[in-house]
Amino acid sequence: MKTYYVYMLLCSDESFYVGVTNNLETRIAQHNFGFDRRCYTFTRRPLILVHSSDFHHVHEAISWEKQLKGWSRAKKLALIENDWPRISRLARNSLGRQCYPSTESCRQ
Repeated sequence: MKTYYVYMLLCSDESFYVGVTNNLETRIAQHNFGFDRRCYTFTRRPLILVHSSDFHHVHEAISWEKQLKGWSRAKKLALIENDWPRISRLARNSLGRQCYPSTESCRQ
């Protein structure tokens, strides 16, 4: 059975890159080597792998990748720290409340 990985890289400019692959080690090496000059990560090397999730069905991996790409920076940082209560709070906060990440206080 094939395994698919959704991965998140921290770029040298402090931005994040999220991708999906079936060979995590090779794909990370390609990013760090600069295999594709058109890739978002090419000018943002070196890169650090900060999160990966594995899946046995490609459609599940692609769905998770798309979800992560839509997340705020705060939620991505919470995921890296494996802080699911904070991810839950941030998800609720995205439903129309104005939030202040440094204090995690919100108002309608």
